Amino acid sequence: MMLGWLESIRIGPLAVLGDRIRSLLLRWRGAKVGRGVRIGRSPIVHRPACLKLGDRVQFEHQVFVKSVSDHARIRLGERTFVGCNSEFDISEQLTIGKDVLIAPGCFITDHQHGHDAQDRIASQGTRSKPVTIEDDVWLGAKVVILPGVTIGRGAVVAAGAVVTKDVPPLEIVAGVPARAIGRRQ
Repeated sequence: MMLGWLESIRIGPLAVLGDRIRSLLLRWRGAKVGRGVRIGRSPIVHRPACLKLGDRVQFEHQVFVKSVSDHARIRLGERTFVGCNSEFDISEQLTIGKDVLIAPGCFITDHQHGHDAQDRIASQGTRSKPVTIEDDVWLGAKVVILPGVTIGRGAVVAAGAVVTKDVPPLEIVAGVPARAIGRRQ
């Protein structure tokens, strides 16, 4: 979504205006966009009709939203923040709750390629499982979330973690693969 002069606006009230104009353009392209949504510079949104943003969602610059099929559904709840250079690669469903903080460089996908030894990987297609991130979750920088994962309400995922299985509510996880290291009190 290239917007020319609008891309050069970076600070102050004009930056807010630029963000709001980009959200209006996203709505015009078919996304469902709530009130007060801000979209930073240079977003890439494939199949915007698959995207629904709640009120006051904010995307920093260079967020990539890739809906692999027309049937994909990507939902972000109110007041969710998505840091720069984060990517959503979705073929079926991604649901993100309210008040979620997604730090820069995160990658979330709901599908993976088949990898049976008898066939070439590229010819095996993909398998999808929905991803759910409940309310009040914090994903640190460069977190990777893999298919079928549910991250419970209030959980914290440390920077650089790779989440391969569900995270219970209020749990703090870290590592590759992510493991529990504590609980929020």
